[in-house]
Amino acid sequence: MRDAAWSTAGFIAISVVFGIALGLLEGWDLAEQFFAGYVLEKSLSLDNVFVWALIFSAFSVPPAYQRRVLLYGVFGALALRLAFVAAGAELLARFEWIVYVFGALLLWSGVRMLRAGRYLDAESRAVGRFVRRLPTTEDFVDHHLIVRAENLPSDQRPERPPLWGRWYVTPLLAVLVVIEFSDLIFAVDSIPAIFGVTREPFIVYSATALALLGLRSMYVLFAGLRERFAYLDVGLAVLLVFVGAKFMLTEVIEIGPGVSLLVIVAVTTAAIVASLLRDGREA
Repeated sequence: MRDAAWSTAGFIAISVVFGIALGLLEGWDLAEQFFAGYVLEKSLSLDNVFVWALIFSAFSVPPAYQRRVLLYGVFGALALRLAFVAAGAELLARFEWIVYVFGALLLWSGVRMLRAGRYLDAESRAVGRFVRRLPTTEDFVDHHLIVRAENLPSDQRPERPPLWGRWYVTPLLAVLVVIEFSDLIFAVDSIPAIFGVTREPFIVYSATALALLGLRSMYVLFAGLRERFAYLDVGLAVLLVFVGAKFMLTEVIEIGPGVSLLVIVAVTTAAIVASLLRDGREA
């Protein structure tokens, strides 16, 4: 826990230094956009942490193997977000009306989260079951995603023939695929949301990447605290609705990055404080 706390603080410090350097070199307007996007992505990434904890619990992944999966998951998320940022920037550059599509998507996501929250949904479970249709070992094999057939004792080999006559899949691969699929769902919300704060692709991706890099440490710190953050989903839903409304009203009112940053910080802080106060009263 101590190492995770220091690591989380270190990633946040790096992000703050990056934002300050950006302000000194390129202007404080861009720095405001970066900090607004970073805080928004960091807030939304807390939901990633809780969903990952649910996935690990659903698949009964031992703690010793979770670190490797999280490492692969974070790198996969970075690649996925890069593709989403490139696609989003191209769409906004070519079709100005796409802002209303983004706005409607965020409003719908916010309302959906207010009604049901985010959990390990049926689609994620279906993805896991699909991967398990491959020749999969019954148990985990250390931290491996795939193993050579000759490295498994005959009594531990699945009934199905190995892939290409050589490889068996382990349940850890199914876990990784479900984690990446869940991040795909999150990216559909988070990337349009950060484009509501800034249209600069470099700022969008740098804020997103720096928010994601500390997720492994955040997982260690917060994975077991889902019940203590009872109002976090409400706060995140309000943020999605706020950014969605900002998209929809883009021709009526202009909300600067400074105001967006204040709203994001205020809503996230209020949700966390209200959750901790409620937890204290119940205790």
